[in-house]
Amino acid sequence: MSFLNTLAWWQWVLLSAVPVAIVLLYFLKLKRQPLTVPSTYLWSRTIEDLHVNTIWQRLRRNLLLFLQLLLVLLLLLALLRPGCRGTQLTGQRLIILIDNSASMSATDEQPSRLEQAKRRALALVDQMRSGDAAMIIAFADTAQTQSFTENRRMLRRQIEAIAPTSRSTDIGEALRAAAGLANPGLTRLEADQAVDESLPATLYILSDGGFPAVPDFALENLTPVFLPVGQAATGNLAIVAFATDRNPAQPDRLQAFVSVANFGSEPATVIVELRLDGQSLDLVELSVAAGGESGWHFDLPDLDAGVLQVVLERDDALALDNMAYAVINRPRRARVLVVTAGNEALRMALNTPQVQQVAEVTCVEPPILTDAMHLRQAAAGAFDLIVYDRCQPAELPVANTLFLGSLPPGGAWQAGPVGDVRAIIDMDRVHPLTQLVDMTHVKIAEGRPLQPPAGSTVLCDSVLGPALAIAPRDGLEDAVLGFPLVVAENGETVPNTTWHLRPSFPVFLYNAVRYLGGSHSALVTASAAPGSSVTLRFPAQIESVTVRDPHGAVKPLQRTGQSPFTYADTHVLGVYEVDAGAPQTVVQRFAVNLFDPRESNLQLRSSLEIGHETVPAQPALQPARRELWRWFVLAALIVLLLEWYIYNRRVYL
Repeated sequence: MSFLNTLAWWQWVLLSAVPVAIVLLYFLKLKRQPLTVPSTYLWSRTIEDLHVNTIWQRLRRNLLLFLQLLLVLLLLLALLRPGCRGTQLTGQRLIILIDNSASMSATDEQPSRLEQAKRRALALVDQMRSGDAAMIIAFADTAQTQSFTENRRMLRRQIEAIAPTSRSTDIGEALRAAAGLANPGLTRLEADQAVDESLPATLYILSDGGFPAVPDFALENLTPVFLPVGQAATGNLAIVAFATDRNPAQPDRLQAFVSVANFGSEPATVIVELRLDGQSLDLVELSVAAGGESGWHFDLPDLDAGVLQVVLERDDALALDNMAYAVINRPRRARVLVVTAGNEALRMALNTPQVQQVAEVTCVEPPILTDAMHLRQAAAGAFDLIVYDRCQPAELPVANTLFLGSLPPGGAWQAGPVGDVRAIIDMDRVHPLTQLVDMTHVKIAEGRPLQPPAGSTVLCDSVLGPALAIAPRDGLEDAVLGFPLVVAENGETVPNTTWHLRPSFPVFLYNAVRYLGGSHSALVTASAAPGSSVTLRFPAQIESVTVRDPHGAVKPLQRTGQSPFTYADTHVLGVYEVDAGAPQTVVQRFAVNLFDPRESNLQLRSSLEIGHETVPAQPALQPARRELWRWFVLAALIVLLLEWYIYNRRVYL
């Protein structure tokens, strides 16, 4: 306990004289009552009175004196402003950000990091003083914002209702929501009234810090306090990639690749199990260096359909990244329409057994582009892919397209003048359209350098410029080849390139049918991230589908116009089933996996980078002096009431 001297020396002299004066008054207080006595025998009472009035006897037997002295002492102590060391919250307006991303499900804090963060948030609410207001924001990649309130019970309910998620972390939206309540010039709503004023607030961030820096954010009137949640040195092994695909050179073979990362400080060994529809297929032991990755390829026989699952047989702090899924959907033959005239090489390359296995190809002449029935089918999405060979429709169809020697209508695509292409000088060997396509020795007579629209990807470059490019279009894709395969010369169709003589030509068309026709995605569906939207493509005649999540919840989807179905409720990790047509008939599956190194890295961050400031980890409560003088005044009041009671009852001990 400590005291603050708030009085001058002469004031102390006067106050110290008060108890002395009280004692002296009691010494001089002797009062006698005149009595008439019949005998001198009663003089003995006078002698007894002398004994009673001795100093120590009066002090011993007079309770009121001690109470009055105690009252003065308590008031003197109150004037000294006694206090003790304590802690308190910073500020009167609190914005409490609670991270509920995937990494907060780690169990290095019991029962989890999220539950520990909620406990600390509840402790902050309990420390609120009268007049303090707080707001709770739960955030992962999005923010769930509540309103400011002084009601501690409501704040506790909001905190307890925060549930864990499997989503990645992005604090940006939560910071912008907080800034709208604290920074001047930004309008907020409070008590159903729009105000425009500066409202400074303390920003408590309860998180493990597993999110990128936010350099383009101004704190201004926000005072950040970073409260790290988790153990400092928590290691973790995680599946960061799991992919499957068919080998175009061996269609009867399926390849699966898994990559495991070690986010700990020590090397580790783990058993990786591959399962098909719940049944074990293969086991492999992987050694992963500290801070490194290790991968493995599984060569599997051909599978028509099924769910592949890879599992790490390891008990660590985060279970969400110890399992991943890959979906193999039953192949569906794509509906491909080829509009061409006199291109026998194109017809033959699309008539191979490999193409016929994955697509139903129909070849028609260019006059069909003006047919009313064809226009209705193209607008209704009756085809998965339409190939335009040296021709152009009036409007782009509701389908993926491949233009050979022509440009899509609308003006978004442009091309330079016709020139001598000669040869291909560079290719993208990663894109599904150009995988295993080698055009090194292909000769090309004439073509036009492409000028694709913004957001496109150039897949092939020639001496003149871009020769092959692909661009997105409202959920669809348009691919354009800058040179024709054949040209008309003297009334005859002659080759414009030697490409049709190379093995890469049928491979390219096979890739185009699989990728642009949708059979590629039908065979192997790419994994989706938690919270992302998944595009589901079905024939135009299917107007509604239902999606069942891994927990069994069903959501119906209705088609909007001719656009594909879009499903956005990908909050749960696992395999989702899509039903179309007959109830309980699964026609398509897709997987949702974590695959986020930031979430799997459980190493606790010591600071945050927000704007141009570094926010270090610090305690939630700041050191503060707790005043105790109010308690001394209260005790003095109690003593005063007791003294008044005894005096009025004439109680003497």
